[in-house]
Formats: sequence, C-alpha cells, structure tokens
Amino acid sequence: MINWKKQAKNYKDAYLKDLKELIAIDSERDDNDKNKEHPLGKGPSDALKKYLSFGERDGFKIKNLDNLVGYIEYGEGNQTLAILAHADVMPAGAGWDTDPFDMTVKGGNAYGRGVSDDKGPGLAAYYGLKIMKDNDIKPNCKIRFIIGTDEESDWTGMKHYFQLEPEPDFGFSPDAEFPVINGEKGNTTFENIFGNKQDAEADKVLNSFDSGLRENMVPRDANAYVLTIDKDEMNAEFTNFIEDSGLDGDAEITEKGIRLHLIGKSAHGMEPKNGINAGTYLATFLSEYDFTADANNFLTFITKYLHDDSRCSKLNMSYSSGIMGDLTMNVGIMKFDTVDGGFINTNFRYPKGISVSTIGTHLENAIDTLSGNVKNTDNMDPHYVDPSDPIVSQLIDVYREQTGVKSAKPEVVGGGTYGRIMKRGVAFGALFPWTKDTMHQANEFQPVDDLLLAMSIYAQTTTELSK
Repeated sequence: MINWKKQAKNYKDAYLKDLKELIAIDSERDDNDKNKEHPLGKGPSDALKKYLSFGERDGFKIKNLDNLVGYIEYGEGNQTLAILAHADVMPAGAGWDTDPFDMTVKGGNAYGRGVSDDKGPGLAAYYGLKIMKDNDIKPNCKIRFIIGTDEESDWTGMKHYFQLEPEPDFGFSPDAEFPVINGEKGNTTFENIFGNKQDAEADKVLNSFDSGLRENMVPRDANAYVLTIDKDEMNAEFTNFIEDSGLDGDAEITEKGIRLHLIGKSAHGMEPKNGINAGTYLATFLSEYDFTADANNFLTFITKYLHDDSRCSKLNMSYSSGIMGDLTMNVGIMKFDTVDGGFINTNFRYPKGISVSTIGTHLENAIDTLSGNVKNTDNMDPHYVDPSDPIVSQLIDVYREQTGVKSAKPEVVGGGTYGRIMKRGVAFGALFPWTKDTMHQANEFQPVDDLLLAMSIYAQTTTELSK
C-alpha cells in the first residue's frame, strides 16, 4: 500500500526547484512577439518547452506540436486518460510585494505569477504522474499530460491538439478548485463600441480612458486624461471621491488638463465580487461632469448599466439556475480616445437556461439609446458531467479519503477550464476550500503544503483512473 502523502513530501525539493524555473518564464501570450517559431510569443513557447524538458529528463515520451501544445505520455492502451494543464499566465500587473517571476517562499507560501493558476497545480499533477512511474505502477491505458499555451485567451494551443490528435476518452484539468468541478457555466464575451465624437470646444474633453488587461480579469487600475481649464476643481473633487470610496489613486495637473489614476483590486473575472473594478469606479466619477456626444455615452453606459452590478440587474437580465447558480458579468476592458472612440469588453458566465442571444438583446436594448453597437466575439456553451460518472465519483472518493472531508460534493463554477473540452472532462483542484483564491491577482500564492497534498491526490487519482 503506497503512502501517497509521504511520497509527495519526498519530492518537495525537486518540485519547488522545477516550479521556480517555470515561474521564471513570463509566459503571457504576446501577439506582438509572435513569429513562425513562437506562434503565441516566446514566453508561452519557452514554458511549454520547459515542461517537456522535465518529461524528457524523467524518461517519458514527449511530443511538441508546433510550439503551440505538447504532451508527456506514459503507458499504453485502447483508452486515453488526459490531464490538461496550461503553461501560460495572466499579465502580472502592478501591486506585487515580490517579483512575480522570481518565485519566493515565505511563511509557508509560494508567491509568483502562476503558482496558483496554473503552473503550481499543473506541475503537481505532472509529479503525480512521475510518482506513478517511479514506483513502477503500470497503467492499463495511455496517460497523456497535455500542456496548452493560451488557456487564458483563445485556447489556440489546445484546439490545435484536438485537430491533430484523437480526443481523449476522459480526464481532468488541474486548473480550478477542489473537491471536483463537474459543471462549468457558459462563457461568452461581447464588445460594446462607441464613436469618437465630442465637442472639442467644450469645457471638458475626455482625451483618453484606459482600464483593464484581459476580459477575464477585474481591472485593478484605471487612468484617464481630461482636457479642462477647471483642473484644480476636478483635482479637489477627485481627492474627495477617493476618500469617500475607500480606494487609492492620484492626480497630476498638466498644462492642458488633468491625469487621473484610480486603484481597485484585481480578481478572476468568474466572480467579479472578489475584486474592485477601478475602471467602472473612475467612469462613475467622470460621469458627473458634462462631457459631450460619444464620450458622454461611453461613460453613461458604464455607470448606468455596468458599474458594481455583476449580477446584471441594471440590464434587466438577472438569472440564476438551481444547479449552475447566477449569471455573472465582468467588465474587463474599457478604453476611449479621440481617434478610436470607445470600447468596453463585457464577459458573461452563464448557466443553462439563458441564451447568448438573450444576453446580446439586453445589451443592445441598453446601448441603442446611447448610439453604440454590440458584437459577440466568442462563446463556450455550458458544460456538465453527471455526478454518477466514474470521472466524477472516483475523484471525489480520493479527495475525501486524503483530506478526511467526507461531506465534499461536486460543484459547478463560473470559471472555464480545459476540462470542458472533453465530453467526460472535469476540473480537479488545486485550490482547496480553506485557501484564499488569488488567481489573476497581485501577490498570487499557494501554500506549499497545499501543493504537496494536491500532488499526493493527483498521484492516487491518476493511478485509480488508469487501472
């Protein structure tokens, strides 16, 4: 009988060394750096190669598919068990107390971009496979640890895998929470577009507005530049706004106007309530002033229909499903300038029972009165695996056994993982219920003991599923 937890502890130093090397690679997708060799930028390619180098070092079969996706393989059989992880990360952003790409362990926690999403969990799952191999446990099926390179954006890498390779029969993604995620809400994004017109002779002109890095991330920072002669007055009012709202920020008076900077709190876009959207807050401040035409429409739309309303009541489309929970909305990116006009990215996580077309209709009804346009840019339908399926029941059994939490049950979340790409696919860890969620945030961390427990769970799980 293998003591899985003891096995995991034996690998602690090697695991942390490998994780530090992975974290050191800034693997944010960068289309400005892409070329034939690095189709999503050098960072994602380098992180994929680093993963594959671990597999080659440890004696596994490896394959790199065009620097977009790759896999580490163990065992043979008619069926394929897939473990789907991703090597890319979200932009680090500001607000870190440590270097996000130099993993630091302090107070029992590992800090760095990717330690929670998804390099820490992904590598723990890989080490689970390594524990199997090192203990000479022979699976009765083929196991593929598959590494994608842009899970945080368009899934180009994993889509490439499914174009070239057969679909796995079942599997899990170590890219969410424990105990087991057997359902994921639909995920759809709409762009809300405004023109660039405003009266250049007005008392106040919105020269620029910029907030947000990704659609699935609550914006921490927002910046605006207003051309006005009332600079001192706006500066004083902005100072009062900051104090009243409890946020941080600053202003800079210039020769032609004033620059405003507001600081909120970043969070994963699947639950915007965990963050403070600096962009929508800054828009509410500016909407009190008499901007004209498209600038006014841009600010009004954010303030009237989007600000501080992740459950979409202002758009008159609040919705909740008994199994999948609430429809949620994240306002991920907001931009305006005098050349390109206004752009607002709204990302919705929706349960079964409400359609993408319904969401679009409500947005159109709101924006039509403000001379804007709506465009749906992408969508993934809701995904659900019955709790009686062995891919769910076996995972929950191992989790209960290793944690002692006998009441643990499968859950449905708003996040989107690679698990949903398979009919019999789920998400499985590595965030434990007792640990703070810092995915997509500054100072992202995971307790080292949690990562080792996850490794132990993954080792036993992979063994059980492949019998």
